[in-house]
Amino acid sequence: MTGDHNLDCDLLVIGSGAGGLAAAVTGASLGLDVILIEKEEQLGGTTAWSGGWMWIPGNPLAKAAGIVEPPEQPRLYLRHELADGYDESRVEMFLEQGPRMVEFFRRETHLAFIDGNQIPDFHGRSPGAVTGGRSVCAAPIDGRELGPRIRDLKPPLDEVAPFGMGIASGADLRHFLNARSSPTSFFHVARRLARHMLDLLRFGRGMHLVNGNALVARLLKSADSLGVRIMPGTPAQSLLREGARVVGARAGRDGTTIEIRARRGVVLACGGFPHDTQRKAALFAHAPTGHEHWSAAPASNTGEGIRLGEAVGGRLRTDLSDAGAWAPVSLVPHRDGSFAHFPHLIERAKPGLIMVRSDGTRFANEADSYHDVMKALFAATPKGTPAEAWAICDAKFLKRYGLGRVRPPPFPVAPWIRNGYLKRGATIAALARACDICADGLVATIEYYNRFAARGEDPAFGRGEAPYNRVQGDAAHLPNPCIAPIESGPFYAVKIVAGSLGTFAGLATDEYARVLDGQATPIDGLYAVGNDMASIMAGRYPSGGITLGPAMTFGYIAAHHAGGIPLANNRSAAA
Repeated sequence: MTGDHNLDCDLLVIGSGAGGLAAAVTGASLGLDVILIEKEEQLGGTTAWSGGWMWIPGNPLAKAAGIVEPPEQPRLYLRHELADGYDESRVEMFLEQGPRMVEFFRRETHLAFIDGNQIPDFHGRSPGAVTGGRSVCAAPIDGRELGPRIRDLKPPLDEVAPFGMGIASGADLRHFLNARSSPTSFFHVARRLARHMLDLLRFGRGMHLVNGNALVARLLKSADSLGVRIMPGTPAQSLLREGARVVGARAGRDGTTIEIRARRGVVLACGGFPHDTQRKAALFAHAPTGHEHWSAAPASNTGEGIRLGEAVGGRLRTDLSDAGAWAPVSLVPHRDGSFAHFPHLIERAKPGLIMVRSDGTRFANEADSYHDVMKALFAATPKGTPAEAWAICDAKFLKRYGLGRVRPPPFPVAPWIRNGYLKRGATIAALARACDICADGLVATIEYYNRFAARGEDPAFGRGEAPYNRVQGDAAHLPNPCIAPIESGPFYAVKIVAGSLGTFAGLATDEYARVLDGQATPIDGLYAVGNDMASIMAGRYPSGGITLGPAMTFGYIAAHHAGGIPLANNRSAAA
């Protein structure tokens, strides 16, 4: 400490999502003195609300399960998927160091993983695509292991977590969906609910942490064990420079301004710009004023990291295929007149749901990835009109899967009818009128869809044909896990609007996560990771986990580079 309002460290990290925490934990493990600041009072950023999956081809968990793919296979897939956006130096670094990052965190920290060896890539017909072995997620953790730090961890997103209880994808989610039809699932859910209610009484929050909440929790536990100084409620204000080098930052703390000097460098990890209205207006074609887009990311992600980088000469990359990680979102009304943003990630592939535009026609394979569905909606939306759609289902579907924020029984439906979030009609035509959809168009669409759905077919869009579709569907429903007729009234609908899970456009960086200026020269002492870094996927979305996988990997890489510690070559180490 150099004064009442000044601090010194080796590495300063700005932001507490997966990328920032990965950099902080790696740096501390390598012997650096690390400070992490976060403008929110709670830690975890978008990661804490996410599914927590990381796309890491060649990861150790897959290899341990006997899934060993040729090194060229993921490269082939990415070359095809990214096309002219393939950045060889950064992609090679990611593919080389991603598996080593996983092994590093397993060996040196409290981070444990579960495999996603049954999770396929989004685009199964592309060369190099696989049906599993490229995904990992943080293992669940008991929140009590964090001690007092649990109070600083952002809880799961209320809209997707019943009573604030995280539900893991896979077996846990299947038990919840089958609780009314399977005694085994019923008792699983009963135990989970009982424990959660006890946790709420004792701790004020759920303590069985899963998904992105578990990832942040394990990283926080590691950071505390390694002596990282974590400062929530401390927004960065500007970067400090000496000559051309970035040497720290000014930040707000308890009503004063402090200077934090960083001998080795500063890592920007502020979560991109999903709630920066001006930036959205400039980069999102479907949001000409910036207000026509609703992101499920935290409202605090307003682009500070990118602005900090630009202020010292960093270049924002706007040449990506898409500037955001698009997702269908519905607006959930609150009693105070505000809205929460619900991301439709799970139920779209289940059998018995379609999505239509206001003319009553489908526009996409609803079981495709969230990003692909939204791209299809953008393409189908006439210029100058809002990118909106409706998710349509029947009573049978709602009873089994729910729809958006509306959960299946025993949760009530009536409140959602009353507040306007859920529309209902005794007939398809009545539902169309309630939603201001062309009734003739919707009736014709449902009739055509149902004609083939009974046989598990979808000649219009091939729903259920791709491995990713089938994994997201209901394996118990045959012959097609993604197709069922829509015929059991009453019928229901929820309005879909243009949304995202985060942003892809970000600061230009090199393979070491160093921020580049307008001449593609690294800015000494400045790094960007997570969504502050321009996505290495060039604005495309080839698989689930392509945000968190690179965020963790480049956080690991940035800390090594800032510390002057060479990265091991994963291919040589594996040989």
